[in-house]
Amino acid sequence: GRDPKVSGGLVLVPCSSLFYIMFDQIWFAKNKNPLVSFPSILIWNSWNCYHVFLYFLKQNKPWWKLKTIVQWPFSATQRRRLSWVQLAGHKGNFKAADEGSILKKFSENEVRCFEKLAGDALLPFVPAYHGVVEKDGESFLHMTDLLANFDLPNVMDCKMGVRTYLEEELVRARERPKPREDLYKKMMEVDSEGPTPQEHSLQGVTKPRYMQWRETMSSTHTLGFRIEGIKKFDGTCRTDFKKTRSKQDVIQVFSDFVGENRSIIKSYVSRLKEIREALSLSEFFKRHEVIGSSLLFIHDHTDMAQVWLIDFGKTTPLPEGQTLKHDVLWQEGNREDGYLWGLQNLIHTLESVSGEVEKLEQ
Repeated sequence: GRDPKVSGGLVLVPCSSLFYIMFDQIWFAKNKNPLVSFPSILIWNSWNCYHVFLYFLKQNKPWWKLKTIVQWPFSATQRRRLSWVQLAGHKGNFKAADEGSILKKFSENEVRCFEKLAGDALLPFVPAYHGVVEKDGESFLHMTDLLANFDLPNVMDCKMGVRTYLEEELVRARERPKPREDLYKKMMEVDSEGPTPQEHSLQGVTKPRYMQWRETMSSTHTLGFRIEGIKKFDGTCRTDFKKTRSKQDVIQVFSDFVGENRSIIKSYVSRLKEIREALSLSEFFKRHEVIGSSLLFIHDHTDMAQVWLIDFGKTTPLPEGQTLKHDVLWQEGNREDGYLWGLQNLIHTLESVSGEVEKLEQ
């Protein structure tokens, strides 16, 4: 069709049709892995055009040239997939698979969980599992890509429960309670006042102490869940939530994530209530200690929003005949994980966000 109009160092491409855009080749020369930055290449429609120029206007950098491009060796789905894979420490655990699916590094425990979930009430709320496959000499779980049906998704990973370690891990850590310098440094990075005077003197922290301290610093301790990371459609990524502890701070993070969009909030609340109902019916849930599992929140500019249960690598079956309530106080030995308490607080958090948005609209 028409030639693009050139203005102010930018090549302006008509927004009436889909097109590819990318940063000038200088960007790629400076950035070895441009896919993790604001979109190296994305498919844009008329809705996105306005927002991409707003993005550039907000930057304190020189103007970048935008160029049309014919092809790129990564598919749109593979680029969308990156939001999930690199969100909260998953980098290196995933490989690309066929369109609409993804490969996750093999975990025998997670395979057992997916096999048990096959006939469970939770099945509609977990990624579809397609078995174990071999690739490049390694074993992987073949799973549905949860981002495949979204257009430039926004993604949040919330780790559920009042602790992110198994009781067995705590017992093992106590067997060798040697002060560790690496854990001392990790503690100092989060809170310079975290170590005790003795730990400062030793410049070391034992693993049991670190494991329990870490949970008290975040909303894991106060709300039964914590935000692990957020990746927005524009490629920006946040994982600095280790000290996000109060309910009001969490409400603010969720408000920023949903962009004060009541339709998306409503969809999320509805989905969480469906998950809560499924959990109440789930035999799998009753008979497992659910540790380190996350709820993955996904939405895009079309207002499509979903929540999925992911990460079952630490989900452990209970001894025969034992069940958990998931909403009572954890005391070492009872194996309670606080999952339902955290879920209820998540629902309350989003309902609070909805209430604040409603006030702003009045």
